Amino acid sequence: MSDAVRSPSLPMATPALEAPRAAASPRQRALRRFRRHRLALASLLVLAFLALGALFPGLIAPYDPYAMDMPNRLQPPSWAHPFGTDDFGRDIYSRIIYGARISLQVGAVAVGLSASVGILLGLLAGYFGGLVDTLIMRVMDVLFAFPAILLAITIMALLGASTANVMIAIGIVYIPYFARLVRGTTLALREEDYVLAARAAGAPPGRILWRHIFPGTLDTIIVQVTLSLAYAILAEAALSFLGLGTQPPEPSWGSMLSFGRDWIREAPWFSFFPGFAIFVTVLSLNLVGDGLRDALDPRL
Repeated sequence: MSDAVRSPSLPMATPALEAPRAAASPRQRALRRFRRHRLALASLLVLAFLALGALFPGLIAPYDPYAMDMPNRLQPPSWAHPFGTDDFGRDIYSRIIYGARISLQVGAVAVGLSASVGILLGLLAGYFGGLVDTLIMRVMDVLFAFPAILLAITIMALLGASTANVMIAIGIVYIPYFARLVRGTTLALREEDYVLAARAAGAPPGRILWRHIFPGTLDTIIVQVTLSLAYAILAEAALSFLGLGTQPPEPSWGSMLSFGRDWIREAPWFSFFPGFAIFVTVLSLNLVGDGLRDALDPRL
């Protein structure tokens, strides 16, 4: 009996080598970490809605925020007026939407002012040190010695009550926060090898600060800007509540809350919804700031 014919053994197929994946950049890793922060993402949607209302209030607000309707004054929330009406019959929901423009505008301008001046002072104090550092930081210490809202009230008493002066007052109050933060980061970055190499190569201080040190402070600045926006909106509401900020008939959340307290028993919705708008906005900004801090922190 003949032996069984064996089929020639086929060479085993070797799996194709997978191409190595490109390493994710720090920005991509930060974005991935931020996406996992669900509260921050939800808060970002809330802020996007407020920004849309601030930019295009006519698309969201159903009524003219200045139009009075005395026969319908102090009406409770209904389908026609979701947040009710105030003591002049004006739709509270529409006034809150238009008030978002003032709150976000004051917050953005005030934080932009404080960040611009504070970052510059922090860079100069941290890089040059010595007498420059002493003079700048002692002035910052004087500003820090006053409670933020008390210092803002003092500045408003000197400048007068208006929306523009609110921006200036809040901007001055928060300059020391940015100056101290940037100074601390600059003190650490100026001893890095790439900064020492640029200094040894004869690069001028301005180029070193702008090209080598300032980019290293952006992560902390972004987080501080987000948190400062929340504080600025809260400070604007407090000043308007005291009658030092945005003046009637402009729809400001703080002034609406102030006028609503006179009707707290007869019409609690008058003060509840402006206060709730302040609460939601400040909470959303803080949650986004927490998400950015967790995403941009390299130690995480």
